[in-house]
Amino acid sequence: MDDLPVILLAGGRHADEIEAEFRARYDRDYRIVCAGSAAGALDALRDLVAGGVPVAMVAAEYRLSDGGGAELLHQVPAVVATARRVALVPVSEYFEALDALRAATLRRDMDTFVGIPRGPRDEEFHTALVELLSEWGWSVARRTVSATDVVAAPGDRQAGAVHDLLERLGIPSRRLDPGDDDALPILEEAGPGAEFPVVRAYNGRILTGATPAAVSEAMYGGFDSIPDGSIADVVVIGAGPAGLAAAVYAASEGLATIVLERDAIGGQAGSSSMIRNYLGFPRGISGMRLAQRSRVQAGRFGARFYTGRAAIRIAPGPADEPPHHHVHVDGAQMCARTVVLATGVAYRRLGVAGIDALVGAGVYYGAATSMAREMADRDVYVVGGGNSAGQAAVHLAKFAGSVTMVVRRARLADTMSDYLVREIEATPNITVLPRTIVSDGGGDGQLRWLRFDDLDTGSSALRMADALFCLLGAEPDCGWLPGGLAVDERGFVLTGRDTPQESWAGGLPPASLETTVPGVFAVGDVRAGSMKRVASASGEGASVLPLVHAHLASLREQEYGAPV
Repeated sequence: MDDLPVILLAGGRHADEIEAEFRARYDRDYRIVCAGSAAGALDALRDLVAGGVPVAMVAAEYRLSDGGGAELLHQVPAVVATARRVALVPVSEYFEALDALRAATLRRDMDTFVGIPRGPRDEEFHTALVELLSEWGWSVARRTVSATDVVAAPGDRQAGAVHDLLERLGIPSRRLDPGDDDALPILEEAGPGAEFPVVRAYNGRILTGATPAAVSEAMYGGFDSIPDGSIADVVVIGAGPAGLAAAVYAASEGLATIVLERDAIGGQAGSSSMIRNYLGFPRGISGMRLAQRSRVQAGRFGARFYTGRAAIRIAPGPADEPPHHHVHVDGAQMCARTVVLATGVAYRRLGVAGIDALVGAGVYYGAATSMAREMADRDVYVVGGGNSAGQAAVHLAKFAGSVTMVVRRARLADTMSDYLVREIEATPNITVLPRTIVSDGGGDGQLRWLRFDDLDTGSSALRMADALFCLLGAEPDCGWLPGGLAVDERGFVLTGRDTPQESWAGGLPPASLETTVPGVFAVGDVRAGSMKRVASASGEGASVLPLVHAHLASLREQEYGAPV
């Protein structure tokens, strides 16, 4: 029992009911520790942390004998920043306390609040707890089970990239040193002289010299398994929120749907530690969970996923065949009646040679949630002022000694959602350097220092640094698209009335999400004028389906000479 993570309960008048409810559901996998007051709970929490015991959750009754539960939960991060915090409210006090609870949640004094169950099988209560415990288990806890093992020496950058991919895919994994006992049978199966990293996938397949692309392809099936001569109704290029939504709706409406993704399913959104303003998830949801659920949903409707290789060309099919497109990846080709571009955007490079040379060795592009656990007590910097940067900073602050955000603008509120600005302001170990850029950095094979330039005064300052996470503005990757597909001056794909008038057919613009190439649509961040938000990308992915259906209908009419 001593090695189990702890759920700490602080109870008031309803302490017995609360303890019984928690023990009935969680006593097997967690150690339940009870306290009868706020002071007693804090003392118990300090003792647990001093003893190295992981604390998964602190749940406090709204009224305690020596204060309020919200006040107790507010103090928890000073002792252990990673524990999930829940206020438990008697039903008789719920509506009276609602405004105060909402305000406390906005201040990030707690993760959520729930009513104390009035009887058996209160599944709404337990759903809230299980969601929080699941996120804690994924983002904080050390793995107790592993579906995929990565064997490499400490500091192996390629192994780190593979591990980050697995984290973003939500696949439980372990990083093993070649000398570990558990690594020996894997290395024996790989054979003598195997190139590191060596990966054993969940299906038992052994990969040597593994790359993220090779591991991703091994997880979801190779492109070589695509049947020759088959023509999909829809090929979706990109599996971020927009592409996943398009896949769900296309497959659910009976269309033969293929999804191509060169990296991790979920795109940039998949690396977000917690999205709190996505419709339908009042307690928030991690980007990984959202992507995982969407992939499963699309797959159950029949969509097929192929990952690990980038699309490199779109070309028209032969003139003597019914109209369709050929979508090429390295070594494979797919035929599609329609194509949905949902490739999203990539973070811009910092452009500082000394820093870019240390990517994977203290410098990371993107949120790199898998690295957060390694940041314990370290000095971490986050470059960027958008929502992704804010989410990364809040998540890293649960582990790091300090997190400093470096932003060009004078205020975070100019580019970041209000709820995140408030969360950052309420996190004591996050500081913000406004009107500042990173101008240099380096180290002896590992990041050790950074130089910062003040944009207003021109002064420079040198600081020691353990890690730098870069979440700079977005750049589309559209150079591979056909020449007849119009883009704006920044490289984003033009659609509908935003396309050049000289490309309009019969004086009419393409459909609202259609590009200048008939049957090729663009949704989400890659599209010029999009909102660059998860919800809007998902909405566009869903909205493209009527346009796809209309184009398919026109193709059938061309083929058969009459509406079908």
